[in-house]
Amino acid sequence: MQIVHDLKNQLNGLKLYATFLRRRIEKGERPSDEQETIVKLIGGLDRAADDLSIIVKYGQPVELKKQPGFEVDKVLSTICSNLDSQIVWKGKSDGVQGDFDHFKLTDALKWVSLGALKHRKTDDGEGEITVTAENDSGQAVVEWSGLRELNHDPFRSFAGSDEVKLALAAKIIEAHGGSAKFIDRKFVVVLPL
Repeated sequence: MQIVHDLKNQLNGLKLYATFLRRRIEKGERPSDEQETIVKLIGGLDRAADDLSIIVKYGQPVELKKQPGFEVDKVLSTICSNLDSQIVWKGKSDGVQGDFDHFKLTDALKWVSLGALKHRKTDDGEGEITVTAENDSGQAVVEWSGLRELNHDPFRSFAGSDEVKLALAAKIIEAHGGSAKFIDRKFVVVLPL
């Protein structure tokens, strides 16, 4: 844990120097490609710091603050409408609600939705992802359809930032007594209601 914090501090120091360089370049007559390089450097440092934060969260136990009345279907509808026109909510509001930690489960469902976008069926990153949720015998069953075939379980992988977030999402879902799996080119999340 301390190593991650030390690395994060080093990245923040690099970001600070990069920010100072960007300001100096912006004031002078420097080529635009230098400014673009600095912007990319700062963006990369931000992503690395975010990834380290996710790894720290993954390493900690999930402490839930459950509240009644969390409406899975409405939260998913909002997530889909805020993300991308290629992820479409196809569910119906049919009382898919339970006692869940609002903040943690919302983050988990958002990360699964973002992960679904990264694993779309087509190689060019196009194609529609459909999201549905239903109450199936006292369980919320949520599916993200339209994914390509994968040779690994992205909920159990740490192959990049997106899959670390999927692993953390699975950990949060499992802390709620549910499961997150990749089955038949779909992400499937099951939560007890």
